Amino acid sequence: MLENIPGGLGHALRGVRAGFEKITAEADFEDVPETLRLESPAFVDGGSRPARYTNDGEKISPPLTWSGAPAATQAFVLIVEDPDAPAPEPLVHLLAWDLPADLSVLDEGLFKSPGHDGLHENLGRNAYLGAAYLPPDPPNGHGAHLYAFQLFALDRRLVFSAPPTRSSVVEAIQGHVLSRGLLIGVYERGGR
Repeated sequence: MLENIPGGLGHALRGVRAGFEKITAEADFEDVPETLRLESPAFVDGGSRPARYTNDGEKISPPLTWSGAPAATQAFVLIVEDPDAPAPEPLVHLLAWDLPADLSVLDEGLFKSPGHDGLHENLGRNAYLGAAYLPPDPPNGHGAHLYAFQLFALDRRLVFSAPPTRSSVVEAIQGHVLSRGLLIGVYERGGR
C-alpha cells in the first residue's frame, strides 16, 4: 500500500517519526531486565532485514530464536513495531500472545500474512486491525526504518475472547513480565 506513495512525499516526511522511546519495551517495560537473547538466522541485530520478509518480497514473518527465559516463565508475548512510521505511535506489525513457555524457535513464515496461510490463533490486531503479520512497507523516500522485535516472558498465560489490541495486551501483562528481549531489523525501500 505505502509503496505507491511518491518518493518526494516520503522524503518530505523524513522527520516525522513516532519515536523509538514509544515502542512497548521502552515505554511500558523499561525497568524489566533485558535477559532474553532474541536473534534471527535471517539478519543480525541492527542489520538489514532481507526484502523476503517485507511487502516487497514474500511477505512472510522472519525466523526467530531465543534463550535465557526465566524458569518461572508460563508464556511469551511477541510484539513487532515500527517506531519510524510517520505516525503519532509506532506501527504494530505483529502481536502474538500466549506463545508456549517451552517454545524457543519461530520458523520462517509461521504467522499468517497477506497471501500466506499460517498460524492465526493467538494473534492480536496489527496496525491495519488484522490478526496477522503485517510485512514492512515503509513509504518511498522516507529513509531507513527500524523494526523492533520485542519478546516478553510472562509469569502467567493470557486469555482473550477476541484478537486484542496492543493496549489490551500491554494492560494484561503489566506486573507479569519476568524478562524481555529486543532485536532490531532495519529496512529501507529501495536500499540506502
